[in-house]
Amino acid sequence: MSEIRFDGKTAVVTGAGGGLGRCHALELARRGANVVVNDLGGSVDGSGGSSEAAEKVVAEIKEMGGNAIANGSSVTDDAGVENLVKQTNDAFGTAHIIINNAGVLRDKTFHKVTVEDFEFVVDVHLMGAVKVTRAFWNQMRDQQYGRVVMTTSSSGLYGNFGQTNYGAAKLGQIGLMNTLKLEGEKNNVRVNAIAPVAATRMTEDIIPADAQQLLKPEYVTPGVVYLCSEDAPNGVILTAGAGVFAVARIVETRGAYVGRDERLTVEAVRDAWDKIADDADAKAYWQGGEQTFKFFEVGKD
Repeated sequence: MSEIRFDGKTAVVTGAGGGLGRCHALELARRGANVVVNDLGGSVDGSGGSSEAAEKVVAEIKEMGGNAIANGSSVTDDAGVENLVKQTNDAFGTAHIIINNAGVLRDKTFHKVTVEDFEFVVDVHLMGAVKVTRAFWNQMRDQQYGRVVMTTSSSGLYGNFGQTNYGAAKLGQIGLMNTLKLEGEKNNVRVNAIAPVAATRMTEDIIPADAQQLLKPEYVTPGVVYLCSEDAPNGVILTAGAGVFAVARIVETRGAYVGRDERLTVEAVRDAWDKIADDADAKAYWQGGEQTFKFFEVGKD
């Protein structure tokens, strides 16, 4: 089969000054894309800022003969996001690919985390993805082409001790994806998510040293770049790590009709619990209305 190329396409990669974002940016550039390397250049907890990291990645891309510009905007700052759009359009005319990769960590157990730290993490991961995607959304709809990749996490999908803020923000991106996949479909704008496990600056204190060689960011990037391609799926959560890829799905059991009116009691729900929770016929839905139709079908008297 033919090589996947991005000649004539422009990709905006947030948080691309290092780690996963850098790998995504470099691979897209190798395959012909113009790349906007966005990175605030702050520390893992979001403090500080410098354009040095983004500029280094741009230099790497130019050394290989590619086209790239650096942008130091914070994804949470409205004026900064406006500048990101302006720089992208001034340099390359439009954007075709958005990879929402920017992120921070402020890990603490729920009884210790402050509301301020909770809001900050949600603001960067979730609202940052909202603001950047929305800034380019109409442009992609008008040109009848767009590919958006959210960066979610197993912490959001399944939970991780001490990461309530991070997990909530990451699962929030799946809710965002699930509606954008529907709204963008008719305009050839496809929206997917990557749930990576990789040894980066954000995970160096979490992943044991002996596992880090197996969890290189480079082992995630091929899946992300596929989600940016012409043949990308739509509405998929792709999990990736150590060269292994899988698809995660939110599924719902068939359920059980417990009754209505006087038959429907707390005790009736308890007594039917095994059937309610039986996942033998569990199904992943494409949109919320399918659940309602299922309720009517299963609930026929």
